[in-house]
Amino acid sequence: MIALDPESRTPLYEQLYAALADEIRSGERAPGTALPGRRTMAARQGVSVNTVDTAYQMLAAEGLAEARPRSGFYVQKTYGMLHSRPPARPVPAPNAPAGREPAVRYDLSTGSIDTALFPARSWGRIQRELLYQSPDLLQRGEMQGDEPLRVQIARYLSAYRGVECTPEQIVVGAGIEYLLGCLAHLFTGGVAAVENPGYTRTRAVLQNSGIPCTLVDIDASGLPAEALEQSGANLCYLTPSHHFPTGITMPAPRRAELLAWACAMPGRYILEDDYDSEFRFDIRPLPSLQGMAGPDGPVVYLTTFSKSLAPGIRIACMVLPHSLLARYRQDFAQYANTVSRFEQQTLCNFMAGGYFTRHLARMRLTYKRRMEAFAAALRHALPGVTLGSVHSGLHFLLTLPGAGGEHAMVEAAAREGVRLRGLSEYYLARRERCPPDTVVAGYSALKEGDIPAVASALARAWAPCRP
Repeated sequence: MIALDPESRTPLYEQLYAALADEIRSGERAPGTALPGRRTMAARQGVSVNTVDTAYQMLAAEGLAEARPRSGFYVQKTYGMLHSRPPARPVPAPNAPAGREPAVRYDLSTGSIDTALFPARSWGRIQRELLYQSPDLLQRGEMQGDEPLRVQIARYLSAYRGVECTPEQIVVGAGIEYLLGCLAHLFTGGVAAVENPGYTRTRAVLQNSGIPCTLVDIDASGLPAEALEQSGANLCYLTPSHHFPTGITMPAPRRAELLAWACAMPGRYILEDDYDSEFRFDIRPLPSLQGMAGPDGPVVYLTTFSKSLAPGIRIACMVLPHSLLARYRQDFAQYANTVSRFEQQTLCNFMAGGYFTRHLARMRLTYKRRMEAFAAALRHALPGVTLGSVHSGLHFLLTLPGAGGEHAMVEAAAREGVRLRGLSEYYLARRERCPPDTVVAGYSALKEGDIPAVASALARAWAPCRP
């Protein structure tokens, strides 16, 4: 087992990568030998599968390991030829060859979508028309994204999310991760407070971009302003409309407290990630923090079209306050926009023609029906189950007391062909605070016809662990 320090300012994936790299360079792991499977390593180290995967990908990028399809990661054979230092000691043979992970029949992860819901006919027609009628889109566009699209986004955000902005404040980019990297440049020297539990990728992106992160534990209302003040951070990354992964909606008084924190000192900013507020099935979401703060307030609003359209389209945007806009334009003046102009104009026409709002209305009805059917099937198949935050977003927390613990639940589900993640994987520190026997179940990629089979598979998986 490799010693990792969860309290260190060095991310866990970097610690794991460094330790494995040292073992490979020293010869403790011989060329051609398999690295432990990602789930096996995650369980052994007490970290998330994403942490292990990131470390392995870094090893592969440096040429220390290679990824073999449907097999796993192996120490690069050629590495030993290039480095003639003999092994420090004989390497024991592995107990068993790295086997394939169980086949996934039902995907309950939170990053997938049901591709059958994509509006392929209208999207494709618009794109074909543009391809033949708008050859000017082959030319380089505006650095912040083409203005017609920014106009449509501004109208949509104003009408549905209460965001106060002009098209000039909007920056279009290829995903939230890219936009966070741009923001990190504007906040050089800052420290970011990140929700714990929270979206693990955000912390990785910020730290990889030179912004140290400090973890702040959330409570029943989200991230506490008092704890944020004590953290010493000048930046705060939040998912207030639908906290990821717990589903908490931050109430208005807490939002006001956080805005007061941001306004108390110059240079403080809130990064508001509004990643799936389109999907609330009972009531409209509260207005955005950005709308409460106003166009000149200390809030950067971020959102994505990954949930509403498709992750592969890679269109996201941020709304910069005027205090950051001039600096952004100065520092990124030579940059080209990272989203294809054909994709930008397709989305623009899709929104301007009313297709987008109708598409969202259909999606809400479909996902609401799916959520209700899935929740009913789980309650029938798993007596005693508790489902948290079912009426918003595209995932919920599933708690089953006596199911043997989160890790056992995830592994048993995998053996039945069901992919899901444990809640503790999103705790970047202080995992003892994580509720027991709880997993995160996403249903956005789940076919309605598969719902009974998934519920039955989970009942079989977890039955041996229950009294």
